[in-house]
Amino acid sequence: MELIYKFEDLDNSNVKEVGGKNASLGEMFQQLSSKGINVPDGFATSAEAYWRFIRENELEDQLKETLSSLNDDDSTELKKAGKKCRKLLMKATIPEDIEKAIFDGYNELKKREESLESVAVRSSATAEDLPDASFAGQHETYLNIKNEDELLEAWKKCVASLFTNRAIKYREENDFEHMNVALSVGVQKMVRSDKASAGVAFTIDPDSGFENVILVNGTWGLGENVVQGTVRTDEFYLFKEALKNDKDPILSKKVGSKKKMMVYKKKKKNDETIKNKKTPSKKRKKYVLKDEELVQLGKWCLEIEKHYNKAMDIEWAKDGNSDELFIVQARPETVHSSKEKPSKLQKFSLKDGGNKPMLTGVGIGDKIAAGKAKILDSPDEADKLEEGDVLVTEITNPDWDPVMKKASAIITNSGGRTSHAAIVARELGAVAVVGAKDATDQIKDGQEITVSCASGSEGRIFEGILDWNEDEIDLDKIGKPDTEVMLILANPATAFNNATLPVDGVGLMRLEFVINSSIKAHPMALINYDNLKSKKAKKKIKKLTKGYDDKKEYFIDKLSKAVATIAAAFYPKDVIVRMSDFKSNEYAELIGGKEFEPEEENPMVGFRGASRYYHDKYKEGFALECQAMRRVRDDMGLTNVKLMIPFCRTVEEGKKAKRVMAENGLKRRKNGLDIYVMTETPSNVVLGEDFAEIFDGFSIGSNDLTQLTLGLDRDSEMVSDLFSEKDNAVKTLIKWAIDKAHSKERKIGLCGQAPSDFPEMAQYLVECGIDSVSFNPDAVAKGIENIVEAEKKKK
Repeated sequence: MELIYKFEDLDNSNVKEVGGKNASLGEMFQQLSSKGINVPDGFATSAEAYWRFIRENELEDQLKETLSSLNDDDSTELKKAGKKCRKLLMKATIPEDIEKAIFDGYNELKKREESLESVAVRSSATAEDLPDASFAGQHETYLNIKNEDELLEAWKKCVASLFTNRAIKYREENDFEHMNVALSVGVQKMVRSDKASAGVAFTIDPDSGFENVILVNGTWGLGENVVQGTVRTDEFYLFKEALKNDKDPILSKKVGSKKKMMVYKKKKKNDETIKNKKTPSKKRKKYVLKDEELVQLGKWCLEIEKHYNKAMDIEWAKDGNSDELFIVQARPETVHSSKEKPSKLQKFSLKDGGNKPMLTGVGIGDKIAAGKAKILDSPDEADKLEEGDVLVTEITNPDWDPVMKKASAIITNSGGRTSHAAIVARELGAVAVVGAKDATDQIKDGQEITVSCASGSEGRIFEGILDWNEDEIDLDKIGKPDTEVMLILANPATAFNNATLPVDGVGLMRLEFVINSSIKAHPMALINYDNLKSKKAKKKIKKLTKGYDDKKEYFIDKLSKAVATIAAAFYPKDVIVRMSDFKSNEYAELIGGKEFEPEEENPMVGFRGASRYYHDKYKEGFALECQAMRRVRDDMGLTNVKLMIPFCRTVEEGKKAKRVMAENGLKRRKNGLDIYVMTETPSNVVLGEDFAEIFDGFSIGSNDLTQLTLGLDRDSEMVSDLFSEKDNAVKTLIKWAIDKAHSKERKIGLCGQAPSDFPEMAQYLVECGIDSVSFNPDAVAKGIENIVEAEKKKK
């Protein structure tokens, strides 16, 4: 049996000899380096070397005896046993042949890597009776090891880490015989990420399980801060199809606070130790990877996923000496990839929407939980936490795993989507909010709280026990109607979760939500920033657009990434994006908006929709919208995006709007672009055939069509009792609109709640031959049921 193996001689068939981690490193070095992926070279000591070490020091019986009397519920006994085992191993002598093999491997590595400064020493456990068992996160790694003496010490520490308290507890809970588990030690060229950055990447969205994106997290310095969740990391989403087709793949970029960075600190005698120091303010505001580095990393992740043929959890590091990126570890993603697609979907929502949350952070999952908060400083206080309590703490590590299993929800001050707390919460199916900053100060021990992750990527913490709905959609039972069922969406943060719904795409994506919640500034105020009269508005815009040299680029970038996220979630299904349809009073509420908006008596039927797009007061602002949409379709390759013009009163107005779009790179039919129009005014119905000559499809906006057909203001409480899409006049116009669209071979859909609220409305639409109906996500199940039933009656 070999005592050491070079990485070039290892692959995934060697798990029994060197454990999963080292076998995977060898597999990547051997198979993927030739494809341009940088994997640091190295070698691994074998399981045989471990057993030789145990046997020659006569440790097996001593270890067995020490562990034989363990009591699962006695943490004190566990600590004593663990400490005794580790002491036995650290006092033992490394046999000469093992020592020589380690030195030979180390010196050969130095010859292969002439610029080698130091090595990383990593633990990789394997079980004799189950060689492919995962022991992720249970054992230790030692970094920046610089000479033979340090290497031997690190090797012994890795072996001793087989008996950390958490590793012993893990084996006990998973029924592994302690003396059937061996430890291989990997020795790998050190990537000096302490001088640059490091992080992790998932080739699947770890929260929703959405498979067509890559999530990259990173921070300055060593990657341990990412894994441990010590900092709020930078976060990037990349679209796989764009990576494959050499298009712009970056769907979103969020800069994290990155308050600390892990580096090496020199001590006396030139020894080094790891220190978490305060990150300089300039670095905190700067992304840890350039766009071109993100793309390179994304392509490597795709290649690794393809090689393993499964979703992967990948560790990356950037070397501060060479500026090169490296892959330092890859393992299968275990939460979503191992699960069958559910036949039932659960949708959670707070009944009253919740009051203002007391705290927010990064939400993990999409559920809601409530209970008494218990603030714990360490796992040693586990007895304070009762089943169903909400665990609140600074940060977690594998020692917390048994404690976390008892919690109904988990809240941590620190961490991001790839932190330990987030990963374990997903595995447990628990609700978690990480990176909630000062949660341990703001929440009182014993306080009743509600933790909601049902509103997209933001986790919210509320005072008191709130009521919520838990709706279940049975995908097998619900059936698939002939009529297309689509979504009404606005918030990109919910896109990946909503993409799991049984729908045919997005029938209406509203740009207003993104402009209001993310961009916040009036587009004309961005264009005319230097001439703004309001100093307050200028100050706010300056703060908003920090990091952008061009304020117009701020608008285009934010809007394009938001739309691209939704388009990617549903790709290749259609996503129909409605260009902005604020009313003038709503536009005025945007930062700087009051300087560019008229005061109107009735904005509902005033300066809105298509009439703005070619008008001098907004034409330049509309151009920014167009440029953002062109970027999504042409640069990012998301040609499933179709565009729609709202509130287009006349055919001539439609032509003018289309001309402005063409001037800004959005020419109808170019690169497969379809342009739809909303059917919202009676004129859209009366002249339906004429509108069909210049547009590719229609979407009935039932709210506006109802108010204009019945001549009432839908915002007025005085006449609200008259507002009804079921009125015969409205229904007649809907039927005419459908007939006229079909006479010109144009598709037509409807966006609104009526078909889910009223089965008779669904029946009427189906009888009229509507092509699609779009619902809000919470109404999809009821809407489908109504349409399926209506189709049965029609037949």
